[in-house]
Amino acid sequence: MSKKPVEKKEVETTGHEWDGIQEFNNPLPRWWVWIFYATIIWGLWYTIAYPAWPLVKGATAGYLGYSTRGEVADEIQRFKDMNAELETQLAAADLTTLERGSDLHNYAIQSGSATFATFCSQCHGAGANGIKEESGYPNLLDNDWLWGGAIEEIQTTVQYGIRAADFEDDTRFSEMPAFGDDYLSDEEISQVVNYVMSLSPATKADADASLADAGAVVFEDNCSSCHAEDGTGDRAQGAPNLADAIWLYGSSEEDIAHSVAVGPKGVMPAWKGKLTDAQINAVAAYIHQLGGGE
Repeated sequence: MSKKPVEKKEVETTGHEWDGIQEFNNPLPRWWVWIFYATIIWGLWYTIAYPAWPLVKGATAGYLGYSTRGEVADEIQRFKDMNAELETQLAAADLTTLERGSDLHNYAIQSGSATFATFCSQCHGAGANGIKEESGYPNLLDNDWLWGGAIEEIQTTVQYGIRAADFEDDTRFSEMPAFGDDYLSDEEISQVVNYVMSLSPATKADADASLADAGAVVFEDNCSSCHAEDGTGDRAQGAPNLADAIWLYGSSEEDIAHSVAVGPKGVMPAWKGKLTDAQINAVAAYIHQLGGGE
């Protein structure tokens, strides 16, 4: 039995033709078209309901009043409310009696870590190991503390800073003279530098003994009142220990000579008024537990 031949229905063309190629008139399915129209309507509604259209200052607010900034602010406030009691306790806490492992201590360390990363790491480094040489940002992981490394001393330094102009009466302050400004001759600077090098285990081998002998007299006359007769320094007035292996501005003969000649005077901002009492206490506790505190 023979099959009835299938008649092929010719598809109409749109009448467009280019280089012998004709465009067939195949309309899209109606359901697809209606969905497409619906997405256009939905898109227009979205730009009216939510912030969308850029203006000179900001964007249209949208009649629903939604704001991603507001959502973040609400989330931040939610956590602030959750931690409000701990914040109050930390602001009034005696840091010397802060019990390790307690909820308040754990909160202080976590809060202090975040505060340090935001406000302190730019100078002291993300790991708190400082940036030496010309910058002179001290390492907070060692035990070389100019004004003391006990937790309450760290707290005071964070609060009032070092040579901070906005807290002249309370800030940590010391000033090393620039001995290159007509105080000492180049020869005397060379002598005292070699004497200082002879005090430190890191530089002793490189010191010139003959210059160091003469430098001992220069040191006694000009430096011992701050750095002590044996060069171990005086933390109370911010005079560093010159007999250890830690050098803030470099330990080469040239580096030490530069420090003697120009008298470096680093500045740390006072964070009182910029940070809350709870944040200051938290960052002091965080720095202290890093291992360098005493």
